[in-house]
Amino acid sequence: MFFKKDNNKTEVDFLIKICALLVHAAKIDENYTENEEEIIKKTLLELGAPQEDLLKITKNAKIIEENSNQILDFTKEVKNLSNKDKIKIVEALWSIIYSNKDADIYETNLMRRLAGLLYIDNKTMGDIKDRIKNQNL
Repeated sequence: MFFKKDNNKTEVDFLIKICALLVHAAKIDENYTENEEEIIKKTLLELGAPQEDLLKITKNAKIIEENSNQILDFTKEVKNLSNKDKIKIVEALWSIIYSNKDADIYETNLMRRLAGLLYIDNKTMGDIKDRIKNQNL
C-alpha cells in the first residue's frame, strides 16, 4: 500500500475518498463510461486497494460523490501525501479525462482547481497532462 494508516478501516475510508475524486472527474462531463470505471478500478488496485474491497469502495465512493457538492472533501487528505503519490492520482485523473480522447472545459477547470488544492505546480500538471494526452491519442 502506498500510504500507511492505523487500521484497515481507515485505509478503506481513505481509498473511498480517492475513488470519489476519480468518480467525480469521470462524471463531470456527464458521460461516465465503462472505460473510465476500469481506469478507476485499476488505479485503486495500484494504490493498494484489496481486490475483495473494490466493489465496496467504488459503491461507497459513488454515493459520497453524488451527495457532495464540493471536492474539498475528497482532497483534504490527498494533499498531505508525498508528491510521488499525488502525481499517481493526478495521472489517473488525466487518464480518465482523456479516455474519450478529449478534455472539455469542465474537466480542465476541475484539474486547474485540483492543482491548487493538491499543491502541484503548473509545470508538473502540464507535463502530466501532455504525457497522458499523447498516450491516449
